Amino acid sequence: MGKTVYIVVATVLFAAFVVVFNAFPRSTVSQVEKRDLAKFPEFSFQSLREGRFTKELSVWFSDSEPFRDDFISLSMMIKDWMRMNFSKENAITFHAPDTELPIDTEAPDINEEGLKLNDTIPDTAKDTVENRKIEEYRNKLTAEENAKIAHAGILIIGSGNKTRALMAYAGDSTGGVRFAEAANIYKRKLGKKVNVYLMVIPTSIEFYCPDAAKKRTKSQRATINNIFAHLSDSVKAVDVYTTLGRHAAEDIYLRTDHHWSPLGAYYAAKKFAQVAEVPFKDTASYVRKVVKGYVGSMYGYSKDISIKKAPEDFVFWEPDSTVSYTTTYINYTIDENYKVTGESGPFKGKFFFHYKDGSGSAYCTFMGGDTKLTKVETSTKNRRRLIIIKDSFGNALPGWLFFSFEEIHVIDYRYFTFNMAQYVKDNKITDILFANNIFSAYSNSITKRYTKFLTQDHATFYPPKPPKTEAENNAPAPAQAAEVAAGI
Repeated sequence: MGKTVYIVVATVLFAAFVVVFNAFPRSTVSQVEKRDLAKFPEFSFQSLREGRFTKELSVWFSDSEPFRDDFISLSMMIKDWMRMNFSKENAITFHAPDTELPIDTEAPDINEEGLKLNDTIPDTAKDTVENRKIEEYRNKLTAEENAKIAHAGILIIGSGNKTRALMAYAGDSTGGVRFAEAANIYKRKLGKKVNVYLMVIPTSIEFYCPDAAKKRTKSQRATINNIFAHLSDSVKAVDVYTTLGRHAAEDIYLRTDHHWSPLGAYYAAKKFAQVAEVPFKDTASYVRKVVKGYVGSMYGYSKDISIKKAPEDFVFWEPDSTVSYTTTYINYTIDENYKVTGESGPFKGKFFFHYKDGSGSAYCTFMGGDTKLTKVETSTKNRRRLIIIKDSFGNALPGWLFFSFEEIHVIDYRYFTFNMAQYVKDNKITDILFANNIFSAYSNSITKRYTKFLTQDHATFYPPKPPKTEAENNAPAPAQAAEVAAGI
């Protein structure tokens, strides 16, 4: 009897899964993973012969299963229940690095040289920084310049609404030299009239890592010291590591996201203004805004329900009416590999975007994201014009500097299409700040892009042309000079 019941139950469950996976609509987007799911592949006899079609079909079938987010959420709830019932209160749970994390254009960047995995984890930990209990964490390691995140393990320490996510750092003390060299090259190329500054932004694990998990990360201070040591005397280092360390007891990093908080960026901007010798206003000259119930990128990266169950306030500040400003954008169109395929003409827009409580996009408050070139003209008239060359960490900086510069240009390393030397000349730039998180600073491929900016031609993009007719295909090609003259 028991065997019969087992067979019946197993058959019913199997049949239910068959119906669900084959009859119900396929998922196209995962909100949990924050990515578009695989699409049904385009068929051709050539792709079939080469085996690409069947391979892509298999990927589509497994990636786009119906109710994908519901199954992921159920799995996370079961794992969290097991952790809470079978672990001590302050146990560290380790999510093994078995898959690639989702695409995230807001993610920090690292090259493959910085990726190292750890395969052990202590059972318990007491979170201590200056003898006080620190909030709980998770960690993840990072990405290539195209913003594909490589999973290197995530830690969870403790439970409750103090849960925090941390990115482990695997770089060594000799890394980041090319980042310094890029700044040195800019200074040599642009000359005495342009001040060049370099800011390396540490991540939260450097200040909040519990003792029991420190074997999983390396010293960011050592790498930063090495970068600063390779700067020429004419490039000015902006040491925000020390500044942030002094405020570690405050909410200078987001708990559920891989970025720092706007408050952390405030202290960094204040330090930069001091080095650049420009005026700076404290938070009394700003209006405080809050997005409640924010759960950031680390929920999707870790796929752990305890991050979702620990939402936080996303707090930012907008300048008050004592300073006025106008924001102009050039938007970039990018393809699935994050390559620029087009750009818009300049248009006016808002600098601060407002998101509803509970929105997971709150970090896009500043400029709405990365895929654009931003120019802010302020009522501060001191003939100081700044370029911030940055990754997504740098997005939170310019809003604190409207009282400090009369113009601020914000350039993301992934999308800039102009010639930098010409851009500096045309816009009468007086100051350039490299503001990158430690992973970007460690990446040789990213810093190569910075030097390429100085020599590249400005790319002009056009919409794709319709297919040529047979007669056009057989016509002789026009002279190259004619193509150039026609703007092709």
